[in-house]
Amino acid sequence: SSPLGPPEGALAQTQAMAPPPRDPSLLFHAFLPLMMSQVVSRALSFTLNLLIARRLSEEDYGIFAVQFHLLTTTVLFLSREGFRRACLRTDLRSNVTKADIATRIMPIAWLTVPVGIFLSFATCVLVLWWRGLGISDDFGRAILILGAACVLEMLSEPLYILAQNMLLLGLRVKIEALATLARCAVTYILVTLTVGKGGGLVFAYAQLAYGLCLLIGYWTYFITSLYILEHGPNQQIRSVSNYLFPVRKFWHPANKSMLHLSMMFTFQSAQKLVLQEGEKFVLLFFDTTYNQGVYGLVDNLGSLVVRSVFQPFEESAFTVFAKSGSAKNVVMTPEQISGLQHILLLALKLVNYIGLIFVTFGPTYSYTLLRILYGQKWSDGEASTALGCYCLYVMALALNGTTEAFLHAVMTTNELVQSNVWLLVFSFIYMCVCVALIHLAGAIGLIFANTFNMGLRITYSLFFIRRFFRGSNSWSFWHALPNSKVLLVLVVSTILTSISERRLLSRENFWPSATLHIGVGCGCFLVLCCVLYRYESDFFMKLVTFHKSKTKDSKNVLDHLD
Repeated sequence: SSPLGPPEGALAQTQAMAPPPRDPSLLFHAFLPLMMSQVVSRALSFTLNLLIARRLSEEDYGIFAVQFHLLTTTVLFLSREGFRRACLRTDLRSNVTKADIATRIMPIAWLTVPVGIFLSFATCVLVLWWRGLGISDDFGRAILILGAACVLEMLSEPLYILAQNMLLLGLRVKIEALATLARCAVTYILVTLTVGKGGGLVFAYAQLAYGLCLLIGYWTYFITSLYILEHGPNQQIRSVSNYLFPVRKFWHPANKSMLHLSMMFTFQSAQKLVLQEGEKFVLLFFDTTYNQGVYGLVDNLGSLVVRSVFQPFEESAFTVFAKSGSAKNVVMTPEQISGLQHILLLALKLVNYIGLIFVTFGPTYSYTLLRILYGQKWSDGEASTALGCYCLYVMALALNGTTEAFLHAVMTTNELVQSNVWLLVFSFIYMCVCVALIHLAGAIGLIFANTFNMGLRITYSLFFIRRFFRGSNSWSFWHALPNSKVLLVLVVSTILTSISERRLLSRENFWPSATLHIGVGCGCFLVLCCVLYRYESDFFMKLVTFHKSKTKDSKNVLDHLD
């Protein structure tokens, strides 16, 4: 077996594939491993940020959280996001084998490497020219090291895409957890020893370690597993090199259509980058490094649940929607449409509940959280108010992620073109609002601009979903809304915790008053849990059923897919 475990699913069998069933348990089979990966990764990153934030000034933290983040995100997002989405929409319902899957996916997946190398080089040169820096400067060297880290990460991208198509979710959990641990260890050791602190070199070295671990992990797994299949008794594949590098098949007709779809998604990714990271670009060009540090801290802390829960849920939802509803030249039956509808409503209701809990308790406990975690230096500034506003943004992020995952999974090419046009319009509106609000309210204004942007995208997505299910008599957005009695408890909890923050919490006598304030919140949350159990037990029983059926039914699902 390979160092990361025995060959899974798609590498272990060679039977022809059957159509994937519309089983919601597949959504949770995909979601739970991804959530585990994100929770472990974010917990390590959160602990690291907690230790670092107490040692760094707001300005130094802004370099790490905003400027370096923008560089790596821009290169990686533009290089791979469009190819990931296009390859996941590959029609796996026809009678094809594993070698056929690799033949169709890998030629397109390998295009991410030259694209990533070019963008890494161009971005580093542009940043060095804009800042007027050379390689003799610490900041300049840090930029070049970040570019090299992006190249290392892109060299593992084709194998990541192959693993995602084969639903090797456990592989991703292991590799990303090890890579995150390596990044955290390198960062903490260098910060403690004060090595490479100048110009942000410590963060560049840590990102380089992360990319190297991804590269080693994916290549070790696939080369080892494929070597076993090549030299096994049945010789299930002819050659490892032909399997991973099917260059001769690049101009296959199906690959041309996939390449066109990749370009469409890449263009859309550029628009999404502006929408998702536009506030950081505005901060970079129009605000001080102090405000960059404040926003960076709030974004890292406030988005912890988004990246740990909502992001893997969005990715797994897109995978299930794409495999269930994007086959070409196939008219979906009423049963298939009903299955998609059921999964979508279930997903929307789940993210609604999680988002509403953050809206209820987040604003009134943001100061307390910052004071406990980061100290009075951060909590007494603008960060606590910004974090409270960010909790409203979390709700919008949750809804947008799930609705857009459905759109991108089932849209036709013409509908994608139309969606890109609307994204351009939203991008222009968003950037105008960002520039206006940053002068009025600083980091808080940016958060409200982001929430407004999410509202525009959610509205467009909801109109599309309504049109998609217009032939279904049972479709209604009301099914995704929380129970009315639960909503009442949430409203009352908001009022009680707000009163508690004003009347009980004292900044001078913090710890005794914070204990009382937290007690009020715990009591409200306990009542909320009881009401949820009383009036939404059927909903949660479905989630539990899907989780239990994962171990039995999802194995059959994966066997069909493989």
